[in-house]
Amino acid sequence: MTVTEKRLLSFSFAAIALFVSPYFLLGEDAHMRVHDNLDSNIAWYKVITRSGELFGPIDAVIPQIANGLPRNAFGTEFSGIVWLHALFPSIYAYGLNQTITRVFAFIGMYLLLRKYVIPERKWMWIRVGTSLAFALTPFWPSGMLSTLGMPLALWAFLNIRAGERSWANYIVLTLLPFYSSFVLGFFFFLSALGIWWLVDVIRGKGWNWRFFFAIAYMAAIYLAMDYRFVHSLLFSDEPTSRDEYFHARLPLWRVIRLIVKNYVLGHTHVMTVHGLVILPVTLMALYIVWKKKLWQREKLFIFLHVLNVALSAWYAFWFYKGWVPLTERFDILDKFNFARFHFLRPMVIYVLFAVSLKILWQQGILWKNVCFAALTAQFVVLAAFNEEIAHRNKPSFREFYAEKQFQEIKEYIGRPVHTYRVASIGIHPAIAQYNGFYTLDTYNNFYPLSYKHKFRQIIAKELAKDKKLREYFDEWGGRCYIFVDELGKHYMFKKHSKRTIKRLQLNTAVFREMGGRYIFSALPIENAKQNQLALEKVFRSKQSAWTIYLYKVMP
Repeated sequence: MTVTEKRLLSFSFAAIALFVSPYFLLGEDAHMRVHDNLDSNIAWYKVITRSGELFGPIDAVIPQIANGLPRNAFGTEFSGIVWLHALFPSIYAYGLNQTITRVFAFIGMYLLLRKYVIPERKWMWIRVGTSLAFALTPFWPSGMLSTLGMPLALWAFLNIRAGERSWANYIVLTLLPFYSSFVLGFFFFLSALGIWWLVDVIRGKGWNWRFFFAIAYMAAIYLAMDYRFVHSLLFSDEPTSRDEYFHARLPLWRVIRLIVKNYVLGHTHVMTVHGLVILPVTLMALYIVWKKKLWQREKLFIFLHVLNVALSAWYAFWFYKGWVPLTERFDILDKFNFARFHFLRPMVIYVLFAVSLKILWQQGILWKNVCFAALTAQFVVLAAFNEEIAHRNKPSFREFYAEKQFQEIKEYIGRPVHTYRVASIGIHPAIAQYNGFYTLDTYNNFYPLSYKHKFRQIIAKELAKDKKLREYFDEWGGRCYIFVDELGKHYMFKKHSKRTIKRLQLNTAVFREMGGRYIFSALPIENAKQNQLALEKVFRSKQSAWTIYLYKVMP
């Protein structure tokens, strides 16, 4: 390794440190994504670590949510991110997770490119630059290394496939499962490797049992540590909300549109941010390969292009209504989201980016400048996607969870929180959960179907007014919220909102029967009395994004 490359590596780690610094410098005043993050996972970690059931048995329940949410709904206790939140305050656990994930994403991509893709010394700018760009992509935080750890895993598997016996390869395969998710990434990665192994066999390259058993070894670790998921999937007889999940509803024209959308823009949980810079670069390189007839020399480049398109097509066709006969016969197709093979795309796209830059670089001095410009432009785009910038207009961590404000509510009610239940309107129930309240509403993809049906009685009249809300709840139900027709699928009405709720129709008798006593509403309810609700007090706070109207259910 040259001095220049060492300096580039040092610069990259410094850039990662700068990128994650807002979480540590700003603390709870830092900003981050709300969707599938502040509105759910961060509160879940708080609930599970506070519950005393972190290592609870298979049949344990968490009484704070949904009158006893199964412990299995919170996943394994062996997940690294759970332990970060158990050991550190939430905001610093979040920052550490960002740091760990991005550092190992960089290391993994760098090792993969350096050994197997563009190993020559002259490509050091490309491999370091691409690795840094990959490490700065806006990944889904609770996924940890589920997607960004794939290059590191592939590096280890390629070493094993080539016959290398280094202990480092097996350390990678052993430790990665503790900082990633099987169902949110590595099931699909390992399945793809299994197909690769089988193709090797068919093509006469031998059985390569070392490669096969390495795949099986990593899969076994995942299944052992995520034993709660395995038990729920295979051995639980109680129907869950997943039994009513329905995904196959798109006509062919919308599937085609979704292919293009996913190919160009990506997906919220695997945001590759490739449409503005990387996609044009890969298409320019494709044109050069076509014009100069470099098909044989650039087989990897062509394969990655085809795979990229195929993964987007697979993702989109998973929602094609033509699947209905199969989903009706095999319920596993609804319970498990096989569309997530597209979670391989971040690795595919950034390796393709590196190979594309190499092809352009080879075209002469002018194209070398194009490569440097492309890398610089991609860094600028990724900087704009830094959470502190991208979510600067959303509530900060402190404003979102509003601990001081909810402590005032808790003191005003003046009863032990376990003796009553609450629900929220116009804000996410995760806020109340984070602050220790026992909630009837929740955001979980896995809870008893009987509870979903009971909760539905509370909001039945509101769902009857809005077809989209009705389908959203009935055919998924992950957000078990107090839906209001007037508000639609909006759950963040901040304190400066001028809106009011005028035509609310809730079954508060069922709400009370389920233990509900209070509703935290972000908006005033004009017809509260018609719903047997009495306004107790309005809570405001400079440190909160919300105005909370506390309503009590009248007997």
